[in-house]
Amino acid sequence: MKQVLREIIKEWWERELPQVISRSISLQEYTPERLKKVISVIGFRRVGKTYLLFDFIQAKGKDNCIYINFEDERVPEDSKVLTYLSEVIREFTSDRKLILLLDEIQNIPLWSKWIRRMLDTHKYTIFISGSSSKLSSKEISTELRGRSLTVELYPLSFKEFLTFKDQSNIGLISESKILSFLREYLEFGGFPEVVLTEKGKKYLLIEEYFQTFLMRDIFERYKIRQKQALKEIIRLLLNSTYFTISKVTNTLKSAGFKIGKATVANYINYLRESLFIYPIEIFSYKVKDQIQHPKKIYFVDTFFLSRFSTKFSHNLGRLMENCVAIELLRRKFKDPLVEIYYWKDYREREVDFIVKNGKDLELIQVTYVSAGEVIEEREIASLIRASKELNSDNLLIITWDYEAEDKFKGKKIKFIPLWKWLVEAVDSR
Repeated sequence: MKQVLREIIKEWWERELPQVISRSISLQEYTPERLKKVISVIGFRRVGKTYLLFDFIQAKGKDNCIYINFEDERVPEDSKVLTYLSEVIREFTSDRKLILLLDEIQNIPLWSKWIRRMLDTHKYTIFISGSSSKLSSKEISTELRGRSLTVELYPLSFKEFLTFKDQSNIGLISESKILSFLREYLEFGGFPEVVLTEKGKKYLLIEEYFQTFLMRDIFERYKIRQKQALKEIIRLLLNSTYFTISKVTNTLKSAGFKIGKATVANYINYLRESLFIYPIEIFSYKVKDQIQHPKKIYFVDTFFLSRFSTKFSHNLGRLMENCVAIELLRRKFKDPLVEIYYWKDYREREVDFIVKNGKDLELIQVTYVSAGEVIEEREIASLIRASKELNSDNLLIITWDYEAEDKFKGKKIKFIPLWKWLVEAVDSR
């Protein structure tokens, strides 16, 4: 095994790094030179974690770094690999400082204990990355509690998408052209490789991403026995706005699956841990309400909805709402005090997002309305009602291309096109 590891490290130093398009986030901001912490980069498969590491390596110099992908078929999923690795690294580096970048290390048993030992006994700066929320500082193993910082990476933001399209100067893009780019962004999403490839191959890529995600991140990682039931759960979620464990369980049972609520809850949690879905709870000051009410469901990328949902694939309003949800999650990463909910009352009046930051509440409605069209009265009525109940005057409606500021029943509402909100959301962070 030592010889294999030697070969992997030699191959790494001999290979040329691919061309990297820099993202709006840089790992140099998180270099823990004096903190003695491991930096954990988490994100769904193929969102660009490895290229984010490569961008960092180019800045620091490849000779100062060792990168290992633990999904390399030559590396067995055995804790002894890590013991051998520490010995091999010392052979190559003697006593000089080194940066270790370890991709998908969560596949190896006892990895967190090994990382802790390396932090305590060596002069290494350590980055780990993987497609599991279990690598985040909130859920990381006990050995690394208080010894890690988490960087969350999502698919490309709309501003990054435009950069990948060589359209970084937004001021020079006509509104009709930027709306065309926005429609493409909503339909095909923000996976970097998908954005850069030609249209005919985009569907092949997302199919490959989805199948790899199912096999490696779900079936193999969690040793799923009822594979077909889990596939049906995904199909149900892709065609639902809300879900409850009970409703999903009952639907599966009526379709002939012998499955209990506990198993369904576990399967949905696996999808969340793998960063495929993001459930959002109802806004309430009562924990009981948050537990009992249905959760709204959003996906890491809109391409999954447009490709695999039979109900929402051509629903631009639904794609817009999912896009806003992911952008709010990006904002939450920058400011951990941000909390994201939805609101609904007993009369089924609903507000898509309640963004809580300390005591401040922002109420956001998302609707596919264009300039000159009439906004549905229920959209405004729900916003006004929630505003009165929650005592907040920060009201926003995100539209397709309608921009204005109007008063309704004494409440001021700001209307902003989605593309402009997405760009401003980035610029304001």
